[in-house]
Amino acid sequence: MLRNVKDLETYAISASDGEIGPVTDVYFDDDAWAIRYFVVDTGSWLSSRKVLISPISVHQPHWLAQSLPVSLTRKQVRNSPDIDTDKPVSRQNEEQVLGHYGYPHYWGGAGLWGDGRHPQSMAPGHAHQEDDRAGRERELEAGLRDEKARHSNDDPHLRSCNAILGYGIHATDGDIGHVAGFLVDDETWAIRFLIVDTSNWWIGHKVLIAPPWIQGVHWAERSVSVALDLESIRSAPAYDATVDWSNEQDLSLHRHYGRSNYRQVV
Repeated sequence: MLRNVKDLETYAISASDGEIGPVTDVYFDDDAWAIRYFVVDTGSWLSSRKVLISPISVHQPHWLAQSLPVSLTRKQVRNSPDIDTDKPVSRQNEEQVLGHYGYPHYWGGAGLWGDGRHPQSMAPGHAHQEDDRAGRERELEAGLRDEKARHSNDDPHLRSCNAILGYGIHATDGDIGHVAGFLVDDETWAIRFLIVDTSNWWIGHKVLIAPPWIQGVHWAERSVSVALDLESIRSAPAYDATVDWSNEQDLSLHRHYGRSNYRQVV
């Protein structure tokens, strides 16, 4: 099912021995367009320190209770690396966080999460992770050493969902609207759509644009370029946040743009 990222804010992250705190932001990978961390405000028990919690640790979410249980203890969170979440999170920061919790790196594999589609497949004790664990670790370590050397000076690849809200949308033949939100797959945590508000052109009209249709994100200019023209966006099926996005709507949207549906290719 697709969830609005905005709805995840204020969800409670619950450890095995008590609450950690509410989600205040979400970091996504601007290459794979997947949520990599929840930014959690720990409140009074850790002096309002903000910590990064990976979807790898999330059990079955309690959607009605607005709770995301995680396979962590409060002590583990308390002892986690102190990362300044107000600054860009580097790959080195990620290695510290993932290493602390005993998680493998999600990058470097053939899938969205290592070699798989779901973050839970990377959790310690998971069958897929335990199978050939030593061999995979050796391969990953060798590959990551090379990758780290190649990308040591790269810009940070993690971005705040809150920070990108309001970015302008540039179609192939003009400007049209701004980023108003994100829809995320609640099983893989992949961002499936950007919610685009075109109210500057049509009052109250919102449409969806998928990451594969994005040509580039211009961080300095606070804009997103898409490989779609104004008319195709203007005439796209409207998005109604009060109604769950259905498979039929999904197929209709992709047919409208003449694009393959992600359900057919993943």
